[in-house]
Amino acid sequence: MPAPSAYAPRLTAADADGTVPDLLEAPAIRWGILGAGNIAASFSEGVRDRTRSSVVAVGSRSVEKAAEFAAAHAAGARAHGSYEDLVADPDVDVVYVATPHSHHLEHALLAIRAGKHVLVEKPITRSVAEAQQVLEAAREAGVFLMEAMWTRFLPHVAALRAAIARGEIGEVVTIEAEFDISVPFDPAHRLFAPELAGGALLDLGIYPIAFAHDLLGTPSSITVRGTRAATGVDDHVAVVLEWDGGQQAILHTSTRAAGPHAATVIGTQGRIEIPSDFFVPNDLVVTPADGEQWHFDSPRGEGKAYEAAEVARRVTAGATASDRHTWQDTLEVMAILDEARRQVGVVYPGE
Repeated sequence: MPAPSAYAPRLTAADADGTVPDLLEAPAIRWGILGAGNIAASFSEGVRDRTRSSVVAVGSRSVEKAAEFAAAHAAGARAHGSYEDLVADPDVDVVYVATPHSHHLEHALLAIRAGKHVLVEKPITRSVAEAQQVLEAAREAGVFLMEAMWTRFLPHVAALRAAIARGEIGEVVTIEAEFDISVPFDPAHRLFAPELAGGALLDLGIYPIAFAHDLLGTPSSITVRGTRAATGVDDHVAVVLEWDGGQQAILHTSTRAAGPHAATVIGTQGRIEIPSDFFVPNDLVVTPADGEQWHFDSPRGEGKAYEAAEVARRVTAGATASDRHTWQDTLEVMAILDEARRQVGVVYPGE
């Protein structure tokens, strides 16, 4: 069998194992939640229900909202009526930044300057330039920092990478993935608001783009076609990535199309299919050209627990970054998003 790198450049022999660490074996750490929206709720519940760690504090723009959030998703957590109070809480080990990505730069820097380790919801910022500011601040402060690219830590993604690393579908030549949802146009909705860095690409398109990058790395060519909503943000975008080895990724994201959120990895000797919702814990089907088709049945449950466990392991070990989703990975995916926005013509206020 050729070396795993012949199949997908970012795979190693270790990927052939296909397992992820037990969630309950990760050390216990204390989380502070910055922002009290829906994604913060699901993250907090994942920590609460599936790991040994705990959410000890919640920060919002009002103490009433923070207290309401804590009661619903993190019983016993201290409620703070400002983000400044949250990052100053001495009982918080790591801050999870879950505000709109238009504010990630400000809030990540706030936590870093308070000496806290940080997990920043994806995308880490609006652009590569902003991401570099966050990474440099974390480097200078010596704190752990990771973008919350939670899909990379899920069991079915480990199983997919293992099947490729073992050569079960030959060399990867094509990746197809989409994240399309249909949302009625509303200029006040965050997906359509330029001031909140709205648009399909940063909110949804990051998933298929990061999925392709996870297997093949930075492409040599990026071709993008798309349309913009009345507010100027992207709403329907096709992305074709190409690599020097001849591999291609055909990706799509939209806020005006109802898709299955499927992904397929096609090789010279077979394919791997995730029929729906490829970015959450899910099942997959491996179909070798010569061999028996097999299924991977994924554990269910809140998938953000896996990234939370990764942070707990790394912080306890004294690391400042994750080997599975590195700072360089963050910059490379962000650069693809920057270029995609440029080709569609999306510019946010202040850029």
